[in-house]
Amino acid sequence: MRSMKKLMLAGLAATTMLSSSAFAEGLSGELRVFSDMSNPAPRAVMEGMVERFGAMHPDLDIELTVIDREAYKTQIRNFLTADAPDVANWYAANRMGPYVNAGLFEDISDLWAEPEFAALASTKGAMTIDDKQWGVPYTYYQWGVYYRQDIFEELGLTAPATFEEELANCEKIVASGRACYTIGSKFLWTAGGWFDYLNMRTNGYDFHMQLARGEIEWTDDRVRETFANWRKLIDMGGFIEDHQTYSWQEALPFMINGDATAYLMGNFAVPHFRDGGLTDDQLGFYQFPVINPDVPMAEDAPTDTFHIPANAQNKEAAREFLRFIVSADNQTLINAGDALGQLPVNAESSVDDDKFLEAGFNMLSNDAPGGVAQFFDRDFSAEMAKAGMEGLQEFMVYPDNLDDILERLEFVRQDTAE
Repeated sequence: MRSMKKLMLAGLAATTMLSSSAFAEGLSGELRVFSDMSNPAPRAVMEGMVERFGAMHPDLDIELTVIDREAYKTQIRNFLTADAPDVANWYAANRMGPYVNAGLFEDISDLWAEPEFAALASTKGAMTIDDKQWGVPYTYYQWGVYYRQDIFEELGLTAPATFEEELANCEKIVASGRACYTIGSKFLWTAGGWFDYLNMRTNGYDFHMQLARGEIEWTDDRVRETFANWRKLIDMGGFIEDHQTYSWQEALPFMINGDATAYLMGNFAVPHFRDGGLTDDQLGFYQFPVINPDVPMAEDAPTDTFHIPANAQNKEAAREFLRFIVSADNQTLINAGDALGQLPVNAESSVDDDKFLEAGFNMLSNDAPGGVAQFFDRDFSAEMAKAGMEGLQEFMVYPDNLDDILERLEFVRQDTAE
């Protein structure tokens, strides 16, 4: 654990892009901030936010404590209980659930009722438990389908808007001697992304989150419908062979070399595509297509957050710090390519001049009315996520095992609910 006292930089208030006029004045006392942003670039982002906020409130003494990310995960419950800071990093949705249910995070629904917070609407559902909001988002990144635009053009295909179009495209791709999708499921989580999208497109975000909370049986016919849609792609040979032997990085060359035409993946894959020699003219992106037109489009966009511990001492300053964190200018600054290199959650922010960041920002800000999920291994409990992703990978290799898989997952659901 390392602590850093706020450094007051001369002239910082004059040079920062953020104006103090939008924020409360007269804050004083001490503001203690705990963060797990321990890697060099995120740490610099965290330190920069503290410095800029401190320049706006010179009578406030800010103490930033940065803890190694893995150590933070084991320490958070202890410090929230015993010696809580005023602000702490964490994650959205079910990952914050244990601390909300234990009474360790502060209800900040009053902040979300302020007009400025309307620009964060895409993640409000992910910050809500029991109809109350328990933190604020500061960064996320999109998932979607990255594809070989040049091969689509060669085959006379366009990016699909519906699942029927996706299936029709896949038939033509397979007929050309290619796989539709590359995937490396050796470490399981990539199969979770496929289930997330197929389930949210088949049954909707609310159903998906009810399943994640253990409120719906895995043997439910609606879950079976999700797997039936998935099997259509499996049965036509849509995925590369032996994907269970590859990591997600080891599966990249199949798309780079043109043996597969698409990858359902997070935006963090884009630098790897570029490093592999694909140009932006060859590489495209599209939103996972509609399956059920009656459910709004929801997306996977893992979201990092800040919270006020219930036992915080300076909640007034903490609330002001959260207002600062979610402001459009701050989110533009911290998510830039030389900082976090991700997407601002505030829809009034701007992003770097990058076609994939722009596409993701537009999708999440405007085209995801169904909500934002946090990805399978964040949304489901640890026990359910482990068993679930094992079952999802098994289904992709042995789809005839579905009944056994669903019965095992239902046993885990019931066991963890007790």
